[in-house]
Amino acid sequence: MTIGKWLGFFRSVVIYHNPVNSAPIRKFYRNLLKPGDLAFDVGAHVGTRARAMRAAGARVVALEPQAPFSTYLRLTLPRDVRLVEAAAGGSQSTAQMAVSSRHPTVSSLKPGFVAAAGAAPGFEMVKWDTVQNVQVTTLDALIAEEGVPRYIKIDVEGFELDVLAGLSQPVAIISVEYLPGLPDLTNAVIDRLLELGPYQFNPVRGEEGEFLWEQWADAATARHWLASLSADDKSGDLYAMLPDSA
Repeated sequence: MTIGKWLGFFRSVVIYHNPVNSAPIRKFYRNLLKPGDLAFDVGAHVGTRARAMRAAGARVVALEPQAPFSTYLRLTLPRDVRLVEAAAGGSQSTAQMAVSSRHPTVSSLKPGFVAAAGAAPGFEMVKWDTVQNVQVTTLDALIAEEGVPRYIKIDVEGFELDVLAGLSQPVAIISVEYLPGLPDLTNAVIDRLLELGPYQFNPVRGEEGEFLWEQWADAATARHWLASLSADDKSGDLYAMLPDSA
């Protein structure tokens, strides 16, 4: 591994696998999940969310295709968390991931993401300097193996729509990363979610661990909010929940 890759790896571990930084999301998941719930962490990275789900009592399946993070997870995740060293997509296959050695959190399988993100504010210092071939499975395949989860977290740098292409049934709660500088990606995900079920929406900024709105809102409200964001605003997760799933 090059020095740049080591720096990127350790930066991620220091930032994300940090008890102080992860405390808000652990509290958040304790309210979102109950013991025995099944949860999928798609794009597990250093496992912050998977560990928080497990701490809430959930049964967790974590997906992470990117080396060396998959190896790190294999060595450090709780033994009862299932690690799948693959990405999720629209079909079972192999794919080529564009990797940023120094900023591995923004490595992506999405064709065109590098060009779009590279022109967006906040990505000025990012270089996608290598590629990695990864295995791809589908959410439907995981559901066939594990059952229907209560919650799917998807954080895959622009590949969220492709992940949802591999899901053919609604799930109670789904969250996807939103990037203020690339709202079209999230709007397309909202369209896909509405094809699956009558979802309502609520955002969480960054790692703050609390919903932005007191009440869940419809898709039109979520789209209006996305359009109001500045490209310099903080990214976060947009949660989608089916009615009566709280």
